[in-house]
Amino acid sequence: MSLKDFTNSVGNTLYRQVGRASSQFQRQRSLPVDILENDEAYLVVFDAPGVDTEDVQVRYLEGTVKIRLDRFREFHDGYEMRFPGRSMSLEGEAELPDDALVDADAGTARLGEHGSLRIEIPKAEAAETTDAERIALEE
Repeated sequence: MSLKDFTNSVGNTLYRQVGRASSQFQRQRSLPVDILENDEAYLVVFDAPGVDTEDVQVRYLEGTVKIRLDRFREFHDGYEMRFPGRSMSLEGEAELPDDALVDADAGTARLGEHGSLRIEIPKAEAAETTDAERIALEE
């Protein structure tokens, strides 16, 4: 093995390790989120890049909207992976205000064509909410 081959091998290994560390950092950090409110509902908006509707999980649990996104890397013919820096699993959560009374059963989630996940949860008139409810993702 030549010195150049050895240097390339070490460089490639280090580059991949940095990519994996970057990926792990993304996985540990919650996705950016906006929480909006009007008279009828709360709107929770997450960035959801590179996911399909079947790869999105949305839950409402004790005042918190929790999501999990699973995505996949596309194969690019003729290219080799050099820096695997994007995490394939992303999570996020948004805590609604303490005084929020919602009807989580009536909540909807929509995945926009530009990579945003919009979760709308209507406000409830009475405090008849359950502790854990799944919000259906509309296609």
